[in-house]
Amino acid sequence: MFYVLRNLLAIVGLVAIIAAGYAMVKLQPSLTTIGEFEDNAFDVFADMGVKLIETGNMAEASIWKVPVDEGMTADEVEETMKFVANEHNFKNVGEMPLYKEIEAMSGESYRYVKIFMFCNALTASRMLDYNDAFSSYLPCRITLIEDKQGKLWLYTLNMDGMIYGGKPLPAELKEEAENVKEIILDIMNRGATGEF
Repeated sequence: MFYVLRNLLAIVGLVAIIAAGYAMVKLQPSLTTIGEFEDNAFDVFADMGVKLIETGNMAEASIWKVPVDEGMTADEVEETMKFVANEHNFKNVGEMPLYKEIEAMSGESYRYVKIFMFCNALTASRMLDYNDAFSSYLPCRITLIEDKQGKLWLYTLNMDGMIYGGKPLPAELKEEAENVKEIILDIMNRGATGEF
């Protein structure tokens, strides 16, 4: 019985060693690539992972949201955001009052939902020159939305995955992307408080 058990454990050990060796060979290219990622890429993924677990929703995990101060109206938020964008030389390149479209199609009133699109075309061109996939982040969108309880919020995509979630961007492009991130957060934060 001892010899059978010993031989069985030896076989299990051999299979484990073969499986580990196979996994190393198969995963080596991926491990090499991951080793080239931005230093804080794993922090970005960990933060998103925590939010995903907390909310059970990938959309929630991949956005930033800011509550609008009580007493602020949608018009005041909009006016402030446009002022701040202009201050940073970011153009308001489009607006979509989604709630109006919903009302027109459904014939019923709908809560406030308006999407604002901000852009600096020269920055956008440099992002596209680097990788066409960045087009999915363009222009920078901020949604002003009234939640089901009547509270206003500002939402935008979390740009950290784009900036830090893979191999490092070229230094100048990274600096420009970080600047865009700061501008969008400034537009949102000041828009939420009415700070001109």
